[in-house]
Amino acid sequence: MSELAIPHGALQSYVDKWLAVQPVQRMALVFVDPAKYPGHIALAALEQEWLSAAYGIREPHVALGKLNWWAEELTGAAASGGRHPLTQVLFDDERAHAMGTERWLAPVLAAMAQLEEGTAADFPAQLAAAAPLHGALAALETAWWYGNEASPDRASRVAALGHLLYALRRLEDDAERDRLPLPMARLARYGLARNALRQRGAGRDEAIKAQLADLQLGWREAARLPGPLSVFRALESREAERLLRRARGAGDPLAVLQQGGRSGFGSTFAAWRAAQRWQSIAAA
Repeated sequence: MSELAIPHGALQSYVDKWLAVQPVQRMALVFVDPAKYPGHIALAALEQEWLSAAYGIREPHVALGKLNWWAEELTGAAASGGRHPLTQVLFDDERAHAMGTERWLAPVLAAMAQLEEGTAADFPAQLAAAAPLHGALAALETAWWYGNEASPDRASRVAALGHLLYALRRLEDDAERDRLPLPMARLARYGLARNALRQRGAGRDEAIKAQLADLQLGWREAARLPGPLSVFRALESREAERLLRRARGAGDPLAVLQQGGRSGFGSTFAAWRAAQRWQSIAAA
């Protein structure tokens, strides 16, 4: 899909950035018609904007400035309709007003709060540290797709796990950052210093596989939690689990993670099934 078929041309560049990070979602757009559901696509692109600010900007004060702008934008969006193309699309929909300002602000405030967090002590602490931001995103997303009464529990856990897997894929790039993708206990267990994260070795491979094992268990536990997943979240989760399993069985797990997923007919079918479940719940 080269252009978003809705009368908001300025939106396309933000959608393109989202699809660059999650190219598999092009398949989901076949079943979530952009012309019919522009707000669903705009929300996904907005989440990517916030995540890029929270994790992609290396200078905390620069990230804070960008997130502060978003906080101001969302505070006034209900009354003004917004200044940003994404905000304008979203607040042109009644559901944006029904969700309340606090729910819109929650992800941005959580992103600000975690900007200067360091490396977590262990995997449970790592998951807990990811929960405020990714849980707030999931709560916003679940309410948009399914209404304010829908439980965001499963989506929140899946979102946090997906973030930790994505962070692990960037292990070499982020080896010098304050917050490392592997927790301190895992680094100590396998005798890994920062400089060892940039080069493949037996210790690094084993540490990554141990992290993947915890993530895989986390996904199994998430499946038992209540609440629906958006079509985009369901497809992202499915692809992440597939990539995780491939990496766990590989000799060089990080290389497999960095290669990313292999989408095909199975991904298209998964997107169709996720869309069927969404429409069934929405019509109930």
